[in-house]
Amino acid sequence: MPLIEDHHYLKICAQLASTLSISIAAARRKVEVAAAKEGKKDLQTRKKIAQKFLDQTCNEDKKQGVSASASFDQLLKALKEEENFMLED
Repeated sequence: MPLIEDHHYLKICAQLASTLSISIAAARRKVEVAAAKEGKKDLQTRKKIAQKFLDQTCNEDKKQGVSASASFDQLLKALKEEENFMLED
């Protein structure tokens, strides 16, 4: 996959990655998969899809009153009965 050096596209992907608490590469991959499903591979379409995902994420955060990263952090906290659990000896 060749690198896309468009600053605006990378900025949108970085913002999307930040709001979803994922890497920039994962955010770009998410956008590229959605663009591939639509059958369009041009840069303008990818920018629109990335912006749409970013807007949807921000709207969901506002509606729920908590950010996606905060809810993800909450899910990663260990329960009291699982604090001392080890997978390996």
